[in-house]
Amino acid sequence: MARPFTFTAISIFALFATGAAEAQNIIADGKAGLDLRYRLELVDQDGFNKNAAASTLLTKMWYKTGDLKGFSAYVEATNTTVVGKETYNNTVNGNITRPVVADPDITELNQAYLMFKQEFVTVKAGRQGINLDNQRFIGTVGFRQNDQTYDGVLASFSAGKDLTASYGYIWNVNRIFGNDHPAGDFDTNTQIFNVTYSGLPFGKLTAYGYLLDMNDAGAFGLSSSTLGIRFAGGTKVTDKVKLGYELEYASQSDYKDNPADYTADYWGAILSASSSGFTAQLGYELLGSDDGISFKTPLATLHKFNGWADKFLATPGAGLEDAYASVAYKVGGEGPLKGMLLKAVYHDFSSDVGDTSYGSEIDLLVSKKINKYLTASVKAAFYNADGFGADTDKVWLTLAAKF
Repeated sequence: MARPFTFTAISIFALFATGAAEAQNIIADGKAGLDLRYRLELVDQDGFNKNAAASTLLTKMWYKTGDLKGFSAYVEATNTTVVGKETYNNTVNGNITRPVVADPDITELNQAYLMFKQEFVTVKAGRQGINLDNQRFIGTVGFRQNDQTYDGVLASFSAGKDLTASYGYIWNVNRIFGNDHPAGDFDTNTQIFNVTYSGLPFGKLTAYGYLLDMNDAGAFGLSSSTLGIRFAGGTKVTDKVKLGYELEYASQSDYKDNPADYTADYWGAILSASSSGFTAQLGYELLGSDDGISFKTPLATLHKFNGWADKFLATPGAGLEDAYASVAYKVGGEGPLKGMLLKAVYHDFSSDVGDTSYGSEIDLLVSKKINKYLTASVKAAFYNADGFGADTDKVWLTLAAKF
């Protein structure tokens, strides 16, 4: 799409047109950064005679100018390189004898936008990452090596410190698969409405509307109108015990060129308790179904939800119920293990309609920030299929650096 590059050209003109001296100042006041992330992802999935082993290195370079009368610009480029042999199906290499790991070998202009920011208004125009709320509906899929980004305009307006309203218009979604994939982009006329009030003493209330108008024939079925409300907060029970809670409801129906006629509900609820480094959590999520057509979230950061094995990236036609529990511990005190996070999650999956058991999953994580630059983690997912998909085991070894 040419439009984000047009915005980049406009931003450069706007920043330099006010004079050479001011232009030099915003360049001198800018910041640059380099992020590196090496990952080895191993996949053992029933139905494949060969396992997948994806050894990839993400390199992300970014630069943000200084501020000039509220204007600034941001540019970010990424490269994902295969380290060693490409013994996995990256969705475009044709290696279909092995399981999918959606990290293609790719170089992209990841973000390029002009930003205008004053006390009560922020506007971004161009290619940008957008993460709203918990990313259940709009997100960047940051776990994968190639981000999901959006070509569009996003404006946020604040009425004091507690009330924020955002509106966005998106004409293209740059998906994680890259431009070589036939579904690597979504051509859209998508509108985003999100209003958040954080002045309540016990939590934050958000109302939203996401109008997804897909222009590609293969994606017409993803066009939808989603209206919802979300509440999230926490409170101290004692000096050492804190409760957290989330409750969310949304209703989705067909929109624009979607050939289907449906209305499906979404419910999400989480209750957690934290004390002395331990956190226990109970959660429930329902993506409903209407006559075989399910609630869909195609722009979400899907890896965050319904198990790390990614078996439910597309909601089954009969819907999805996910009842889950987790326990986590972050090491405190002093010593070499300080800050280490250990986490275990159990999921039980079933259908919304028909009371079909889909399967269960155990997820495990160990993560440690080594110093101010380096973070290492080991992560695993074990999906046990019952009525949906195939048994799948995944392991990730990751070392990330930020400079």
